[in-house]
Amino acid sequence: MERHSDPYQLDSHTVLYGVIGDPVRHSKSPVMLNRAFRETGINGAYAAFHVTPDRLGESIAGVRGLGFRGLNVTIPHKVEVMAFLDEISEGARAIGAVNTIVNDNGRLVGYNTDGIGYVRSLKEEAEPDLSGKTIVVLGAGGASRGILWALAQEKPAAILLANRTEARAAELASAFPPAYRISAIAWSRLQAACAEADVVVNTTSVGMSPNADGVPIDPNWLKPGAVASDLIYNPLKTAFLRRAEERGCRAHGGLGMFVYQGAYAFEYWTGTTAPVAAMREAVLDSFGR
Repeated sequence: MERHSDPYQLDSHTVLYGVIGDPVRHSKSPVMLNRAFRETGINGAYAAFHVTPDRLGESIAGVRGLGFRGLNVTIPHKVEVMAFLDEISEGARAIGAVNTIVNDNGRLVGYNTDGIGYVRSLKEEAEPDLSGKTIVVLGAGGASRGILWALAQEKPAAILLANRTEARAAELASAFPPAYRISAIAWSRLQAACAEADVVVNTTSVGMSPNADGVPIDPNWLKPGAVASDLIYNPLKTAFLRRAEERGCRAHGGLGMFVYQGAYAFEYWTGTTAPVAAMREAVLDSFGR
């Protein structure tokens, strides 16, 4: 991986990276990853690309043709992108979704850093020991898959998955081994489940900027002392987390997961330890803290 004497200057040796999604203009990944390249002196540049579902195959072909070294994949492409890759890592295959692609000399390999990034953040910032806990997960989309898989590795007592389209929750829960203790529950049972849960995780986009007033469920359903966790990092503290805090819950926002999933991706691409503190600082600065 080529080092750069002037990390602000692109040249003919600059290696390209990016993120694809629909939408994608809200993404802080370029701010964070470009800071990581500057901090480590690696000659790389990272940009956001708006890719609609009908252009997904073309975009991956473009990565091959132009020799991009790496790509992040966000909503709604994390599942569908797998069909265009040469290899899927064991973890990403178990999860059934990819959020990071490494171009290994023309061979595109898919990984998932969402789940491991999320759990690392949850344990560091809110709940160090997840074993024996009851966890409710809201949402059965691409982001949920990695979270479920990584949470299951922590040996909780139960993971209860709820989705407004209940068949999707049932389908996703059944994709994991019974030993993972992941089960789908009806939305009508959600209030009662949240009242007993130690951790409630929102993996949906409800509450994301610019619709920052939305909440995925009534925060008053949570028991005081429980962890309310939200994957959303824009805004840094969602309405769901603010109202859960007022109820006496511990709030865990999405910034840490976002930073760590990016850090793991950076390390897969470069083989260099990610400058996590600088990456977090870059995202916070972009919010004008």
